[in-house]
Amino acid sequence: MHLEIKWKGGILLIFVIVLYLLFRPGVHYERIEIAGSTSVQPVAEKLAAEYMKKHPDVKINVQGGGSGMGIRTAQQGVVDIGTSSKSLKPEEKDGLKEYVIGKDGIVIAVNKENPIDDLTKEQLRDIFSGKIRNWKEVGGPDAEIHVIVREEGSGTRSSFQSLVMKDAKIRSDAIVQGSTESVKQSVKQDPYAIGFVSMSHMSDDVKALKIDGVQPSERTVADGSYPLVVPFIFLTKGEPTGVVKDFIKWVFSPEGQNIIRSERVVPAIANVSDDD
Repeated sequence: MHLEIKWKGGILLIFVIVLYLLFRPGVHYERIEIAGSTSVQPVAEKLAAEYMKKHPDVKINVQGGGSGMGIRTAQQGVVDIGTSSKSLKPEEKDGLKEYVIGKDGIVIAVNKENPIDDLTKEQLRDIFSGKIRNWKEVGGPDAEIHVIVREEGSGTRSSFQSLVMKDAKIRSDAIVQGSTESVKQSVKQDPYAIGFVSMSHMSDDVKALKIDGVQPSERTVADGSYPLVVPFIFLTKGEPTGVVKDFIKWVFSPEGQNIIRSERVVPAIANVSDDD
């Protein structure tokens, strides 16, 4: 009799433990996997963090890897949401649903000691292709221009190529950096350097040039007067469903768009003030 009571007690204990494991709060998560553009990554991480605060039953994992990887993994269904900071080519759009969550500017950054304030797109193309190699050719000091670029596969580089270089190639001796921050540091330390960075990552330790007379700002990016603007895009394989659909819908809510703006990205639908 004593053993039977112990045996029944053991079964009951196991049953309770199984019930606890099955139903305790936080064990069963809905998961969203996001990967792609390193430019989009910081704002995607902020959006994910705020969404998870309100939805503790949802876990969102955000990774970089580049816009190319974001497009490819979304097409393959490897991730729930791919991200891109470049417009997709027609052949890249197959089967994908695009959500432009905001817009960013590509800022041309030079050292703060550089007296140049303004360049045209044509001058930019000539500098980055190597046709112009000395700052004095564009009104600056008699010194060699040091070109800093992002690596192949970077969405910012791809957009710069499309918006500025067209069919011209970036000079082969350009210094390649693997991140926006690395480009900024190179420009900050070299008075004769020039590079391109995402506007959302700009800081006062380097100088932003006007392009064709237009200063990069939230207003000029939003109204389209600044010539170097790129989209921040979420990509899904087909129509999203379930928690992925709910998350994207929240991203386009006033709360989600305000978070995007707090990350210095021009939101897709929120009003934009006249604050240069």
